[in-house]
Amino acid sequence: MLRYFIEFSYNGKNYFGYQIQPKDISVQEELEKALSTILREQIKTTGAGRTDTGVHAKKMFAHFDTEQILSDQLTHKMNSFLPSDISIKKIFPVKDDFHARFDATFRTYEYYISLEKNPFTEDSAWQLWRRNINVDRMNEACKILFEYEDFTSFAKLHTDNKTNLCKIYKAEWEQNGSELKFTISANRFLRNMVRAIVGTIVEVGSGKIQPEDVRKVIENKNRNSAGTSAPAHGLFLVDVGYEF
Repeated sequence: MLRYFIEFSYNGKNYFGYQIQPKDISVQEELEKALSTILREQIKTTGAGRTDTGVHAKKMFAHFDTEQILSDQLTHKMNSFLPSDISIKKIFPVKDDFHARFDATFRTYEYYISLEKNPFTEDSAWQLWRRNINVDRMNEACKILFEYEDFTSFAKLHTDNKTNLCKIYKAEWEQNGSELKFTISANRFLRNMVRAIVGTIVEVGSGKIQPEDVRKVIENKNRNSAGTSAPAHGLFLVDVGYEF
């Protein structure tokens, strides 16, 4: 069997996340349907991770196995077959034991907030135009994240995680006019973790809690201690790192 990697992107608005669901449409389902139809065999893919309902991906990877030697035309054929909100960047061979999920060295997400009413970002940014946000306080709170590895307080409840330990490499907010962008990079993320962090840090920026309170939230190891999760549509997976 030969193993291939797919690099692709998608707008998550119409999907119930990346991973296949029993009754709801997912990105993985569309990907496997296209591959199976074009290659005329049953193809199963393994993604670099799973994104929640409504979350987008600018750069995502998955792998699949086949006995066929694939043509360079497969990327074009896939893009012709797939819906307009999923785009294949490239498909390329890798070692037969290289794994899209387990061999990823880091993942990077971006979260977008609009501080003014903007009809052009209503599907891609959290609209917070009624709030005053202090970005300096938010970045002060982000520095606390680097001191910890157990992020149970930001994890979705009742999941099958074997561990809630993550190593965060980057976490910072930038403001460009009325747009805020949060960039966070780590070796792994828990389900709902980024959105829970964003929701909590926005409470700091809004003055509801103090930057130092984030330390208490993390140390409580209780999801109820953290803020409400930020809306999914402002979140983008933007990079997954590998040592090819």
